[in-house]
Amino acid sequence: MYCRPRTQWRWMTLVLCLSFGSAVQAQEARYDVPRAVVGPLPYLGVHGLGVDAEGRLYAGSVVGQSLNRVDINSGKVTVFEGPDEGMADDVAFGPDGEMAWTSYLSGILRIRDADGEVRDAALGLPGINSLAYNKEGRLFATQVFMGDALYEIDRQGEAPVRKIKEDMGGLNGFEFGADGKLYGPLWFKGKVVRVDVDSGEMETVARGFQIPAAVNFDAEGRLYVVDTKTGELVRVDVDSGAKTTLATLKPALDNLAVDHKRKRIYVSNMADNSIQEVDPENGKVRTLVRSDLAAPAGLSVVGDDIYIADVFALRRYAVGEGKVHELARVWGSDLEYPMNIWADQDTVVTASWAAGVVQEFDRHSGELKRSLHEFKAPHDVVRLNDGSLLVAELANGNLVRVSGKEGKKRDVVVEDLEGPAGLSLSKEGSTLYVADAGGNLWAFDTEDWSRRLIRDDLVLPEGIDLTREGKLLVMEVGKRRLLEVDPIRGDQRVLAEELPVGLPQLQGLPPTGVFNDVVEAANGDLYFSADRKGGLYRMKRR
Repeated sequence: MYCRPRTQWRWMTLVLCLSFGSAVQAQEARYDVPRAVVGPLPYLGVHGLGVDAEGRLYAGSVVGQSLNRVDINSGKVTVFEGPDEGMADDVAFGPDGEMAWTSYLSGILRIRDADGEVRDAALGLPGINSLAYNKEGRLFATQVFMGDALYEIDRQGEAPVRKIKEDMGGLNGFEFGADGKLYGPLWFKGKVVRVDVDSGEMETVARGFQIPAAVNFDAEGRLYVVDTKTGELVRVDVDSGAKTTLATLKPALDNLAVDHKRKRIYVSNMADNSIQEVDPENGKVRTLVRSDLAAPAGLSVVGDDIYIADVFALRRYAVGEGKVHELARVWGSDLEYPMNIWADQDTVVTASWAAGVVQEFDRHSGELKRSLHEFKAPHDVVRLNDGSLLVAELANGNLVRVSGKEGKKRDVVVEDLEGPAGLSLSKEGSTLYVADAGGNLWAFDTEDWSRRLIRDDLVLPEGIDLTREGKLLVMEVGKRRLLEVDPIRGDQRVLAEELPVGLPQLQGLPPTGVFNDVVEAANGDLYFSADRKGGLYRMKRR
């Protein structure tokens, strides 16, 4: 009869093997200083656009927590209002030189006066999305995705918000027409509507869109609509509802703004950080801003490729050619905001705490195999030797084994961690290493899930990977450094400091925010993603 060895003997065997491996190493691995191979990015995803009275173009980023100014000639992007107050899903310009924007994740509408002072005009509105002033200087805003309502906002922030209408179907980027009515798209109903902001009366203007994301008027009173699903910029006759496609761009369009003086339309795309200028007379397109990555987070290595959970897209960085290839993007496919990733020769699996989903794709065809929902902030995922998936639920501190064809069998194998953020599985699959956002570094035996504490004094560790020498790479984001940690003794060595990571933590959201990951490539070089100066960085092995 086979007798399973006791847990302590298995750990002792691991200690001896790794200790021997360390003893025969000729010398410690050495690396060059980090250098960006993609980036630094202009921002982490682009959303709302606005043109002020001086003709200056502004672009908001939710993930990057910034409001930016864009030079319409050169495309140069400069931060106008940085983290975390600068988080902007939409931006609008009002009377007396003030401007307002919506901090979507924070649930705050902020106003900046002509003197540069920023105040909170509305609080406690999670999912606050779009906003606009009418010709009288009154300010209006909507909740979408985390709510579904239209409000009037007191610009001074003294009176409570006035709810005008709710359950409309996702009133997204809207604008006021010459008739004083609000015109906007219903994201979930595929149409454009007109709303009387005093009575709340709503009527349909145009139908037949896939996912209309935003509207705006030009100086002649013509209405333009962007469809995020089709990538189309459409002109709409507000009287008849007739539609004319002006330009076909890529899916994942988010917003648009019209420069009335120059007679140009600017369109944002969240999946490739692009802002494109469109001539409304002939549909000619000019790209002002674009980047190969949007908001890189989780990383996974297969051969000479690094797979990237790019928040708004799924991408692959080919190390040998130094190029980025796109596999899928949100709203142009079934991909749901990937924030972490695991891959092998056949499969790519993504996890998204924002969408609460784990998705499995065929690595070769890109076909979606299955989407698994109802997790508590799934933060990372790996595949175990038996074919099941192991999902780290950051919200409740559990590690959940998912099995069965439909992924409906779910067993909690580890409980009560302080925010499991990053996972790394040993090559033979017998040991799982976990970076806990609470500051701990753990090793788990995947046979009986016994645990061993490696370190308990780290500050917000996120990404983690196991090197060919058997050492752990750990992104210690709280101290903005990359560590090499001995998984047995716990000894650590600092590989790089003052890294471009560590955006401010937002109340009520995971402390990790945009995941900062690290991997060892097949050639021994190290690659990491960064949120503060977004991009993919390499530390070349000497």
